[in-house]
Amino acid sequence: MTDSTNYSYLRKVLVSGATVLGFSALFLLVAPGLFNDLLGFTTSTDLEWSMRMIAITLLALCGNMLSVSLKGTDESVLFSGRVMALSAAGLGLLTLLIPVSNLTWFDYVYAAIGWGFSCAYVLGLVRLGNNPQTPNR
Repeated sequence: MTDSTNYSYLRKVLVSGATVLGFSALFLLVAPGLFNDLLGFTTSTDLEWSMRMIAITLLALCGNMLSVSLKGTDESVLFSGRVMALSAAGLGLLTLLIPVSNLTWFDYVYAAIGWGFSCAYVLGLVRLGNNPQTPNR
């Protein structure tokens, strides 16, 4: 792997995103009831169990993002940036579509974080589009 200057921004966004997802996953794993309350859900044992299962999946995604950012080829960073731009935007949207009677402050913050990362990925992708370079395989 060579760290082409054009790809270093996306690599940094991937590391930052992995860090945020990692903390989010640990929060879900340790205190799923509190996380549910913050989202506005009425928590239950079943929902808390589901949140813990999601936490394990987020930890896997976190590890993958970290691995791609640190050891991946430029081509894999580009691909991951595209996937994460869409995924982060989708997370932001789905957060605001949570089936609760009233959205909480946490819902808005969580959605904003998702959209913020989506914008960061898009910015990195646009930068690459303005300064094309063949990805290092």
